[in-house]
Amino acid sequence: MTVQAPAAPQRYSFVVASNRLPVDRVIDPDGTARWANSPGGLVTALEPVMRANNGAWVGWAGQPDLQLDPFESDGISIVPVPLTADDIRMYYEGFSNDTLWPLYHDVISHPQYHREWWDSYVQVNRRFADAVAEVSEQGAVVWVQDYQLQLVPRMLREDRPDLTIGFFNHIPFPPYGIYSQLPWRTQIIEGLLGADVIGFQRLADANNFTRAVRRLKGFPTKGATIEVPLIDESVGVRAHGPIPEGKPFRTVIARHFPISIDADSFEEMARRPEIIERARQIREELGNPERIILGVDRLDYTKGIAHRLKAFGELLRDGSMTAGEVTLVQVASPSRERVEAYRQLRDEIELMVGRINGDYGTIGHAPVSYHHTSYPRDEMVALYLAADVMLVTALRDGMNLVAKEYVATRTDDDGVLILSEFAGASDELKRALLVNPHDIDGLKHAILRALHMPRAERRTRMRSLRRRVFEHDVAAWSSAFLAVLTGNGHAESLQADILHDELDEDAQPETGPMTIDV
Repeated sequence: MTVQAPAAPQRYSFVVASNRLPVDRVIDPDGTARWANSPGGLVTALEPVMRANNGAWVGWAGQPDLQLDPFESDGISIVPVPLTADDIRMYYEGFSNDTLWPLYHDVISHPQYHREWWDSYVQVNRRFADAVAEVSEQGAVVWVQDYQLQLVPRMLREDRPDLTIGFFNHIPFPPYGIYSQLPWRTQIIEGLLGADVIGFQRLADANNFTRAVRRLKGFPTKGATIEVPLIDESVGVRAHGPIPEGKPFRTVIARHFPISIDADSFEEMARRPEIIERARQIREELGNPERIILGVDRLDYTKGIAHRLKAFGELLRDGSMTAGEVTLVQVASPSRERVEAYRQLRDEIELMVGRINGDYGTIGHAPVSYHHTSYPRDEMVALYLAADVMLVTALRDGMNLVAKEYVATRTDDDGVLILSEFAGASDELKRALLVNPHDIDGLKHAILRALHMPRAERRTRMRSLRRRVFEHDVAAWSSAFLAVLTGNGHAESLQADILHDELDEDAQPETGPMTIDV
């Protein structure tokens, strides 16, 4: 019997690697399995690039112990990476979400350090790096996404020095005093320095990273550039070929590229008659209050949900507003429910909601309408249209795209955005009411100001916010990053950088007791 050798894997010139694939496996009632596209701005931004450049997406399919061959989904090449139940427990729920996530979010919750979690993180990152290396053409461009895969750039640099490698960190990067607590701090830095371009949400995040590089590695940095020696045992093998005369180092760029949304798609949905009608129904179902305040978050301790509930409850207690006049709608989508800190948070939030409704509600009206669920995008757009005030009180957030989604849907140029200064979006959306969510009195003042803001001021602010979001959408974000990356990572490429540091002429920070000037 003749044994046929396995076919060589198909290779691609542009490869994206992320923890999750851009598709979800769905089981229909008849037991048939199919793949559905995951909603998200990242997929929207990269899909045209992948189609135009023979691209592939490497990632986990979202279920344990699922062995799948590469396949096509809606014209995108999908390369699944299998994870076992132990991988999910230690690499994903453990090191990624119970070590890195709290550490990178300023230790709002105490991070857990377990050596077996780290070992699993290394092993899974190696699996991703091997998968990417196997499907990448000679000289391909690879873009690695987020904190779960911080070791992949170095692994790829060692195995495939021909590749152009980018990395984008979607969450904050902490100050060195916090980051230095991580037992594997140097290994993470070395892993990231395998990339040619390392992107962050905020300028402060990029600066935190370069400070960590100087402290832990001693490499020279100048502005957004880092000189990584080509011969350095701790970083990995040098690039292939001879060392260029007079330049025994690689130039790595580490700078901010604030991510955004597909603003046009949100605006298009907000103009649909059925969604406008649904927004009217939502107000009616809530008893047609004079004002609706909306909070939309994952149920996560970084989002400051308890802070906004405390401020809202105190406003009711003080008599500054009544339950019949104002309703707070809080959507808290389920998140990481197998992690103990998240189970405790859910209990805390639901207890606060119950107390507020019990103390200040009436038979016909509850002041807080709380929903521990996830809604499809069309329902979210209807909620955005129904809300007079969007309340974002993140204690630490890489960006917070909900704030931008709210702005994109406000085709009437109305509505007020209250935005935490600790969310990355505050660097761009200066015409929001910027607040420190830890300052409960300041937060209460901002809510009252938003509720009573004259229509002319609301329109002026919202027009400025909308201009910002539409000019700097997710397509502009991906184009800017890839323009720098495909310029081979040279400092000269920065002249093609994004315009994110520019502000609208009328978009200066607010002054006064309820606003923090960042």
